[in-house]
Amino acid sequence: MRKEGQERYMFNLEGIYQSLAQFVPMLVTIAIIVLVLWFANWLLLRRAGLTTESRLPGQVIMLLLTATALIALVLALPVGDSTRGDLLGLLGLVLTGVIALSSTTLVSNVMAGLMLRSVKSFRNGDFIRTGEHFGRVTERGLFHTEIQSEDRDLITLPNLFLASNPVTVIRSSGTIISCEMSLGYDVPHHQLEPLLKDAAVSAGLQEPFVQILTLGDFAITYRISGYYPEVKHLLTTRSRLRREVLDKLHSADIEIVSPTFMNQRQFNNGEKFIASPKIHDSVEAKNVAPESLIFDKADRAEKVRNLKDEYRVLTEQIETLKEQLEGQEESKVAEIQSEIFKCEARIEKLKNIIKIAKEQPDE
Repeated sequence: MRKEGQERYMFNLEGIYQSLAQFVPMLVTIAIIVLVLWFANWLLLRRAGLTTESRLPGQVIMLLLTATALIALVLALPVGDSTRGDLLGLLGLVLTGVIALSSTTLVSNVMAGLMLRSVKSFRNGDFIRTGEHFGRVTERGLFHTEIQSEDRDLITLPNLFLASNPVTVIRSSGTIISCEMSLGYDVPHHQLEPLLKDAAVSAGLQEPFVQILTLGDFAITYRISGYYPEVKHLLTTRSRLRREVLDKLHSADIEIVSPTFMNQRQFNNGEKFIASPKIHDSVEAKNVAPESLIFDKADRAEKVRNLKDEYRVLTEQIETLKEQLEGQEESKVAEIQSEIFKCEARIEKLKNIIKIAKEQPDE
């Protein structure tokens, strides 16, 4: 009896071991999946100094790794082939349902983000206008794009919104700055145009031109425009143009009011509503442009972008110089190696500058 009991005990113990052995591949797979996802998450998304734009490739890779991990987990389950096939089919249906239900939000924003990056219509630091929003681009992510407004506020725009609405991008090479005003029919246009062009030149614009937009019932609408190459000071230049227009017209004894102004308010004969022109002094010229305060984060993003562009150019230049070393004389080799050393030293400086710029906190 004791021998039979021992045999029964050993049989049960062996059955337990066999049952547990079936779960070993699944447990090993789970451990590997957890370690791989944790390490990938730290490497791609959790490192210090990563911006929203630099996280974009990592986010795409994490999505693919997660989907692969789910498939590997199903394959490691201790079930039959038919059951495993059913589970894979069910998983496919679930993923299809999730994609279908979230197609207007999550997946749509991801696809729109990838489309915007492939089109390359704007970059960090560019001025853009879409709908009622205007500002400079600070970050571009997988799901959203962030811009900094004229009030220094940060606005988060879903990528789907940018993909489905017209986006006006102010070219970094320069733009046209304009100012409109209404003047009475008693002001000759041939007298007005030189004054407006002079105001545009005083505001720092190039190649100014005047347009007559409308001939209204009571006034004529003029527009003075000019080319401005430095778009970073866009807001300041617009304000400066309006100020110069006021000063030039008032100095020429021209009122910027329509004839209906007389019907709304009585004034004495000969009285003119003209403000005294202000004489520009040296103190005003020393004032710092407000764009440096308004678009501080956008300026930093643009500088990082320019530094990365320089880093890429220097890397390509080093590769070209190394290819030129073959078959050169000793004097020429020394000159090329010296140039390579300068490029490598500049690259090291760029790495430190980019790292410091990325780690700088947003206030």
